[in-house]
This record gives sequence, structure tokens and C-alpha cells, in this order.
Amino acid sequence: MVETRHDEHLIRYGAQFSPWLIERARGSYVYDGEGRPILDFTSGQMCSTLGHNHPRIVEAVQKACDGAIHLFSGMLSPTVVSLAEKLAAILPGDLSKSLLLSTGGEANEAALRMAKLHTGNWEVVGMTGSWHGMTAGAASSTYVAGHKGYGPAMPGTAAIPAPNAYRCPVRHCQGTCDMTCLEVGFAMVDAQSSGAPAAVIAEPVQSSGGVIVPPEGYLPKLKQMCADRGMLLILDEAQTAFGRLGANFAADIFKVEPDIMTLSKTLGGGVPLAATCTTPEIEQDCHEKGFLHLTSHVSDPLPAEVGIAVLDVIAEENLNERAVEMGGHLKAGLDAIQQRHEVIGDVRGLGMLYGVELVKDRHSREPDPERGAAITRRCMDLGLSMNIVSVGGMAAVWRIAPPLTASEAEIDQGLDILDTAIGDVVAGRA
Repeated sequence: MVETRHDEHLIRYGAQFSPWLIERARGSYVYDGEGRPILDFTSGQMCSTLGHNHPRIVEAVQKACDGAIHLFSGMLSPTVVSLAEKLAAILPGDLSKSLLLSTGGEANEAALRMAKLHTGNWEVVGMTGSWHGMTAGAASSTYVAGHKGYGPAMPGTAAIPAPNAYRCPVRHCQGTCDMTCLEVGFAMVDAQSSGAPAAVIAEPVQSSGGVIVPPEGYLPKLKQMCADRGMLLILDEAQTAFGRLGANFAADIFKVEPDIMTLSKTLGGGVPLAATCTTPEIEQDCHEKGFLHLTSHVSDPLPAEVGIAVLDVIAEENLNERAVEMGGHLKAGLDAIQQRHEVIGDVRGLGMLYGVELVKDRHSREPDPERGAAITRRCMDLGLSMNIVSVGGMAAVWRIAPPLTASEAEIDQGLDILDTAIGDVVAGRA
């Protein structure tokens, strides 16, 4: 195929653009200009959890177009009120107040501002391998990429090691994390603190960081360590909420109640929608202190209408339960491929989110990003869209997250293509 460059007038912003222009998307597939179907194992940018252009989402967009798309930021629509009510009914613990925004980075900015205003402090702790967004505060606590070359981060930001059992960050565990990394991390934070701790921001399962699943008890212990220091716990559930792990929220799975939760990708079903959620007590205190987070598209009616449709479809189609069932099928297939190919060092995840780590050999566990990239390209040639993430030069991991609506046959098709692509590249046929 002769590659055509389509980015002549575009600023390149990260990953290399695909040589194929995508003209249509439906369900588990996207289609190029020749009508070739490409099976999507990443749900777009992890957002199209109901599949591409789900009929209910299309219907919700049309409904908003018949009503209101956008309003002055001081005005509320019935859809915004309704979505906030629906969220309050299912959010964990005492979380019942929501701020509706556009992106995950925006939601995390609001969460960090609330935490600083509420506590009166300004120190924020993140985790190595984290991704919270590209706006200033969120980017300062994003440690998987994007720090070099942009000058100083926000004052008071620090990182603790993520609980990666496959590559223990403190060279202590192998295979099972005993949370020594958490204790060592907070000892270092305490040693460096100027006495103004505000918050810890964390993904319940790190996604861009290589699909890192914490051990049982980790997040409750993290919450207690925050409470001991007067810090708030912010859980960034951009990629883990609303069915991705087989539950409405990862917080429910890991039995932890955050002080603030942020939502985005999985709430909008492909439409820009995010939320910052907290307790009435924190909201009241921040309001009394003059909390300000006005944006052009805060509380917009159109994305709120879509958010309502997403929550309704998840409940009506039992997608949480389906994610557990189909995720088990996906995991079994990935395990079988691992048995056939030495290049796969580890398979990990929950629900319909899995990470597959690539190594040169399983004994040394040396990362193999070059072969991973070659297999990823071969997958696309064969009609499968895969996403490979590089984690601080220390790992190469496929992040596999098909739509929650993907059929067993579609999952099997993707697994077959992946198996073939690995074999082709390892054998030098591609």
C-alpha cells in the first residue's frame, strides 16, 4: 500500500496518524475509504464503550438538536439536572454532587482545585505511570509521559510508585504486590512535604500505565494513608467506570469511597462528557470559599442527553454483567495466545480491560517495544486496531478494550488476527 500523508495542515499531537482515513464507524468496527472493516479493540480512544454510533446515542444527539445544544453557563437544562440525579443514585458512598464538563483533564483540574480549596493546602501526590490529562494541573500529575521539555510542573506535585507486581518499582516483589511500594512511597512523600498536603490522585486501574491492577486492600489502605495526613483521595475513573471492569465503578470493586471521583470517557459513549463528583460537605465548603470553575461548555445539554442514554443502555442491556462474562472469554483467549508465543510476558486486567506485556524473553522480562510495534502494524494490515503503550521506556503493553457490546464472534476474530500477526512477525513474514 502506498501511504498518503493526510496531516499536511494538522499539528501532530502524539501517536503517528494511521495512513487510512476512517469514514464510518458502527458497532465494533471502523471503516476506511474503501469500505474495509477494521475491528476496534480499543473502543476508539477508550470512549465508545457501547460501540461506535450506538443507535441510542444517535437518538440522544438528535433529541438534543431538537431541544438545546448549548446554553449560557449560568443556565441549567432538564437533561443536566436529570443526569446529575442519575449519577447521585449510583455513585459510591456519600458522593452525590456533580459538575458536568467536557474532558477528563478538565474534570481532574476541577477536582484538584476543589481539593486545594477545601483543605487549604496545595501538595498533590500522583503515581508513576499515571495519566490524568494534558492541562496544567492534570499534566503535572501525569507521569507516564509528557513531562520533558515543558518546564516546571505545578509546585507541590510528587509521585509514589504504582503497584506493578510484574515489574516491582522497589525491586521487592515478583508476581504479587505486598504494598511495600505504597509504604515506601509515602515515606518519601512525608520526607519531602512542606506540611501542606492536599490530595492524592490515582486511577483505580492504571490504563495508559500498562493496565496495572492493584492488589486487594491497596486502595482502602491508600485512602487511610490520605486520611491520616488530612489529604483527600481523588479517584480518576475515566477509563474504569460504567462497565469497563464489570461494575459501575472500580471503587465498588475495590471497596473504597473516594472524597472526589472524576468520570469522563465511559460516560460520554464517544461524545465529550466528563464529571467531577464529590460529597455535599465538600461541595458546600468549596462553594462558601468561592469555588470557581467556569468553562465554555460546563453543563451543556447535548452531552448530558448522551450521558443519560449511556447510563440507561448499561442498565437495560446488563452490560456490567456482560463485561464480566465476555471479559472472561477474552482473558481465556489471551492466555491461550500467551502459551503459544514467548513474546507475551504477562496478561492482566479485569472485565473488558486487559494489558498484554511484550518481552524479548520471559526470564529476563526485557521489554520488546520494537517487535510490539511491528505486530501492532501487522494487526492493522489484517483488519484489527490495537493500541500499544510505552511505559517510561520500561515496558511495551497492548491495552485491549473492545466495546462492551462486542460479540463473542468479534472477540474471537480479534484474537485470531492477533495470534496470526504475532506468528507472522516472529517468523519474519511481516
